[in-house]
Amino acid sequence: MAQHNHLIPAPETALRDERDDALRTAARLRAVLECAQDAFVSMDGRGRITAWNRAAEQLFGWPADEAIGSLATELMIPPALREAHDAGMARVRRTGVSELAGHRLELTAVDRQGREFPVEMTLQLQHERGEPIYHAFLHDITARTTARAELQQERAFLQALLNSLDTGVAACGSDGRLAHFNAAMREIHGQDLQPIEVESWAQIYHLYAADGRTPMESAEVPLARAFAGETVQHGEVVVCAPDRPPRRFLTNARPIDTDGGRRLGAVVAMHEITDAYRAEMLRRCRHAVAQALSEAVSARDAAMASAAGVAAELGWVCAEYWEVDEEGHRIVRAGSWSRAGIDLAAFTGADPLSFRIGQGVPGAVWERGADIWSNDLLGDLADPGRLSLGHRLGLRAAIGMPVYSGTRVAGALAFFSDTRVRRDDDILAVLRDIAAQVGRFVERRRAEDLTLALATARRDFDRVIDLVNDCVWSIRYDPPDRWRTMYVSPGESGVFGGPLPSADTLAHVMAEHIHPDDLPQFRHYHDEVSAGRPAEFESRFAGFDGVTRWIWCRGFPRFENGILYVDGIATNVTERRELADRREALLAQEQEQVRRLRELDRMKDELVAVVSHEMRNPLAIIAAYTDSLLEEPEFAGRPELAAIERTSAHLVHLVEDLLDLARFEAGPALLDPRPLHLDRLVRQAVEEHRITAQVELLTDIEPLPMVAGEEARLRQVLDNLLSNAIKYTPAGGTVTVGARATADAVIVEVTDTGIGIPAEQYPKLFTRFFRASTAVERKIKGTGLGLAVTRALVEAHGGTITAEPGPECGTRFTVRLPAPGTTPASP
Repeated sequence: MAQHNHLIPAPETALRDERDDALRTAARLRAVLECAQDAFVSMDGRGRITAWNRAAEQLFGWPADEAIGSLATELMIPPALREAHDAGMARVRRTGVSELAGHRLELTAVDRQGREFPVEMTLQLQHERGEPIYHAFLHDITARTTARAELQQERAFLQALLNSLDTGVAACGSDGRLAHFNAAMREIHGQDLQPIEVESWAQIYHLYAADGRTPMESAEVPLARAFAGETVQHGEVVVCAPDRPPRRFLTNARPIDTDGGRRLGAVVAMHEITDAYRAEMLRRCRHAVAQALSEAVSARDAAMASAAGVAAELGWVCAEYWEVDEEGHRIVRAGSWSRAGIDLAAFTGADPLSFRIGQGVPGAVWERGADIWSNDLLGDLADPGRLSLGHRLGLRAAIGMPVYSGTRVAGALAFFSDTRVRRDDDILAVLRDIAAQVGRFVERRRAEDLTLALATARRDFDRVIDLVNDCVWSIRYDPPDRWRTMYVSPGESGVFGGPLPSADTLAHVMAEHIHPDDLPQFRHYHDEVSAGRPAEFESRFAGFDGVTRWIWCRGFPRFENGILYVDGIATNVTERRELADRREALLAQEQEQVRRLRELDRMKDELVAVVSHEMRNPLAIIAAYTDSLLEEPEFAGRPELAAIERTSAHLVHLVEDLLDLARFEAGPALLDPRPLHLDRLVRQAVEEHRITAQVELLTDIEPLPMVAGEEARLRQVLDNLLSNAIKYTPAGGTVTVGARATADAVIVEVTDTGIGIPAEQYPKLFTRFFRASTAVERKIKGTGLGLAVTRALVEAHGGTITAEPGPECGTRFTVRLPAPGTTPASP
């Protein structure tokens, strides 16, 4: 038999071996597939199942013996998708290509119970004997799709919620780029989200500071501040989008961090306060007008005070009042106002100025009889030269308003701004109100009918009072002590907490509500106005609503037909008084603290002077005895004596520095200045220090004029600066000494490449006992007195000394001494 096997041809043996290997490989693959977590399904080109592992049994509920040979359409495909499935398989049989092969696909499958559920499938396509064979791995992704659907619902809900808010909301991601805008934020900026860097937010979205003029720095943007870790509360931002009116917002922003502290981004909410801000601004304007009109005695005073008050509130830089002359030939400037800090002297001037009809802003208002709002001073109006001058001085917008007297233009109000101003109907309404009131002043002054004038004045008065929060009142006095209310404005509740009594017991009622400590002021006020003299008082008032307020009241007596009337105004000044009380308390605390600091400084100076003086004699004795011992042969060369000599010399130098500082700070220093060659002194100091220096000493010394000074003291200055530069420069470094002269000073500079000084410590550098942290950290010895003494010496010579970082590293000290014939600098 062995001989027979030996006769089997070799190719047949190889084929048998290959078959056995293939069978073993197939067995291993079946074992792997049976243990796989994912369902494995194979199908032939007709869709019949040829392989079905245990995971497939668990996933679809069909055992392998029932599944194999069955159509996949009947076991796995939902009824609604079977037609499309069969069409796809037919297309693959026809073309031999499947677009789904090699991809992860999310599909809907059905199990034996008819339950449809989502699966993820990876499909591979092979061809055997010209027929397609399909292999697919599948697993249930119900949990994933459920979570994803819930997340999408939450996102949709959150987006809908944010879009329903009137407040603008924006957020950035962990990379600092904008990641979310709600609908309100898109409306605010007039543009959609742009995923831009932090540095571009302010520029792209036109963000300005609270003044509405200053572009906001990128680091000041609330969202940027929040992304940097700051929580922003009520930050004010103005959005000035092109071709849109400015809008004002209060912003709240905060960072978004995980529990572990990782920064996920930041969020900002913008609440619009434009209307409230405008209402408050216009209220202040109206209040300023009301106050001006209540105090004015002429139309000119009323017009200028009102115009100046409104211009100041609106941030405009100039306001003017013009009157048409009696002949009606020219319009003449009657007064002008300009904002503090703005130099418009050449434009406003004190010289008389007048225009013909149609010229400039007032002439154009006179000619048209209507308001003018121009953002083009050089193109909109006929200019006799003044508007071009204003443009050169920075004026960019002009507003004009006619002042009528009856049916004719009697004058004009002119306003100027240093920025372009969008036409605003509310502001125009305020200006028209001012102009109308000024016009009524003019009309009343010229009116011949007293009854008509009084009626007009009453209407004007009522309109003004309606605009203010103060309480305006009028009372009648009937001796001996009967006061009756004649008129009270609607502001009484805000001042007194309720309506004033109309009975003749007004004075008694007021006295009952005045704080007991303030009754003397009230009684003095009562006596003064009863005598017909103007008076005012300020006191605490227990309001009719139970709230105690500080009120300020002023009364102006007048007599009509022998009867005393008192007209006045009462204002709630509670906030001002509270602020004043807090300011006084803080001022008192600060003054006490300053007094204590000065006393401590004086005691410190006295202590330093006493200790220095008391140490001087013992040190001199120690030095003398040390010198005597060193001269004895048996003690010569003893290191202990050398250490005593070195230490006592250091202490003597320290004491001399302290005494020098005490003398210089006690009063004018007694110097013996003589003409000397400073350049020669500088070279001498450099050469002597070069002997022991372990750094490279460079010089750039120009010829210098003679200067007046005490040579020993100036040499002390140079030695201090050079020794410091050498001490704080590592070996191999460079110290450069330069000297030059200018028209008014002789300048000496010492620049090193040493360890340098932190920027925040330069202001303290010349303070006694101060040592830079860089020197302390490197344990470089020093007393901290050298630079203080140096500054005292330089200032005693009428000069100055400054310090700054060197060009590359280290420090540069600059000494400036007055040139001959110039005035020394004050210390």
